[in-house]
This record gives sequence, C-alpha cells and structure tokens, in this order.
Amino acid sequence: MKGFILLAFLSISCFQVFGQKGYELGALAGVSVYVGDINPTYSLKTPGPSLAVIGRYNFNTRTSIRMDIAAGRLVGKDQLSENPFQKARNLSFRTDYIDSSIDLEFNFFPYVHGSRNQYFTPYIFGGLAFVYYNPKAKLDGTWYGLRDMGTEGQAIGDEYAQISPALSYGIGVKMDFNYEWSLNVELSARQMFSDYIDDVSTTYPDMNELAARRGDIAPLLSDRSGELGIEPIGAEGRQRGVSGDKDSYYSLRVGIVYYIGLLQCPAISRPSN
Repeated sequence: MKGFILLAFLSISCFQVFGQKGYELGALAGVSVYVGDINPTYSLKTPGPSLAVIGRYNFNTRTSIRMDIAAGRLVGKDQLSENPFQKARNLSFRTDYIDSSIDLEFNFFPYVHGSRNQYFTPYIFGGLAFVYYNPKAKLDGTWYGLRDMGTEGQAIGDEYAQISPALSYGIGVKMDFNYEWSLNVELSARQMFSDYIDDVSTTYPDMNELAARRGDIAPLLSDRSGELGIEPIGAEGRQRGVSGDKDSYYSLRVGIVYYIGLLQCPAISRPSN
C-alpha cells in the first residue's frame, strides 16, 4: 500500500513539474504595421499581411524558449498623414520582410496541456531577431529598389545593410482546444537597430551628384514633392528623416499550435516486500 501511495505521489509530482516539458509547433497569420519616419504616429491605415511559424520548448508550466520565422509586408505613405511636412515630402515605400527570432517566454498562469483548470494563460516574451528588408517605391507604374538608388547620397558600395538585428518582444494569450491543440493570439514587435526599413533617415543629397552617380531616376525617388505641383523641397542638407528614431513594426497574429509530447518520467522500481 505504501508503495502504491508513493508511486501515485511521484506520478502526480512528475506531471506537475516535468509534464509540460516537450515541443510545440504552430502557424499563425495576421497583419503587420510599420512605424517610422513615414508613419511616426502609429497609424493603422497601411496594414500588410503577415505569416509566422513558431516552435517552443517548454521547460515547465511557466517558461519556454521559442524560435519564430515570419514573413510579411510593410507599407508607408506620407499622403495618409495629417502632418503638412509629410504631405509635402510625399514619400512612400513598401517592403517584404523576413525575420527570425529567438525569445524567452513566460506564462502568467501555470499552463498544462489537457488540463480542465490550467488550460489558459496570458504570456509575454522577449529576445533578439534578425530582419531582412528591401524597401521599394513605385514611379510611373514601375517599382524601384530604393537602396540601389542611394536616395540620401550614399556612395556606391556604402548602401545600408539589408539585414538588421532587432529587439523582439510581445504579449499573447493561449488556450487549449484539447491535449494536442491550442489557440494562440499574440501581438509581437520588432524594434529595429536600423532606420532604413523605409529608406528615410537623414537629409536630402545634392541632386546633381545623385543623378551623376545613380542615374536620372534616383533624384525623382529621393525628392517626390515635385509630383504635387509645388516647388521641390529637397534642397541639399535639408531634413528628410529623423535618424535618431529607429524604425519598428508590429504584428498581430492568430494561429494554432500543436503540442508534440511530454518528457516521460523515469521508471520507478516496484518496492520489495
């Protein structure tokens, strides 16, 4: 009898302490919104699609380590702003992005797959990401890569990087459907170390030098105020962006996650009589 009680106690303890060790894989979909020089006010007018695949390793019912791979599109348009300077500047861009991150995740409540009582929890996560981006703009029906245009006077070979580190962080909620499947809803952020996800950061270059270096299209993409029928504002050295404020983007996604399994407790030998 004592052996049976000990076995039951250890089984319950093992489930509570180790039971949530195991892997999770899932897919999420939603929208991403860019924040930066072309959208400094966190406007939600230009959402883009966003997809992500996530993997978790659960240390216990509270903490996990996770890896994400996500892709989506970010868009910004000065003409959607209420700011007179932005309207006159008239810049716009879009970029498809791919990011990969590794984060530590913490559940506010104990979370046990298949439990009737501990099947729901809010959570937070944070870590480091790397982001690939390539901003483009449309002119006369054609999309041009802005990085290759050196729109702020970058020398050939001195363009900004297309891959940047970023801080990764977010919040979410998860809820079990059953032992294997759960619903995850989360809002994640990427705070870039770069200010060029939108191709806007510092000042206007000398347009004659830019044309000589990059071709006649480059000045047209650097200063687009003339398209509005006003005097072009892109004088050399005039502010084009704010380099001290790095770009960021936010993604709201919903998806399902599959729990692969538990780490089995070690076998317990039967007590001798």
